[in-house]
Amino acid sequence: MNNLVILMGGSAAGGNPITQIVPLVLIVVVFYFFMIRPQMKKQKETKKYIESLKVNDKILTIGGIYGTISKMNDDGTIIIAVEDGSKMKISKNAVSQDATSTLNQTA
Repeated sequence: MNNLVILMGGSAAGGNPITQIVPLVLIVVVFYFFMIRPQMKKQKETKKYIESLKVNDKILTIGGIYGTISKMNDDGTIIIAVEDGSKMKISKNAVSQDATSTLNQTA
């Protein structure tokens, strides 16, 4: 029985509860600063970018479609014009990033 307690890293009397809690707290802190916080920051930046969209902005959608905003609707959708002149209606939330520099390089 004593061998089992030694392998588990505790003592027969129960041990200090602080030594058991500290590693768990450290894991939570590491997850927050390396995973949760950067993701929240990226979401805020994306939301701010989507709210600042205007007509004639060049965009890239989540699906990889490049286009230029031709009309903004009040219902949260936008009309984009793609290279061949056709138009598509997409949700504002489908906009991934600004594509001005990318489109200027390929043109």
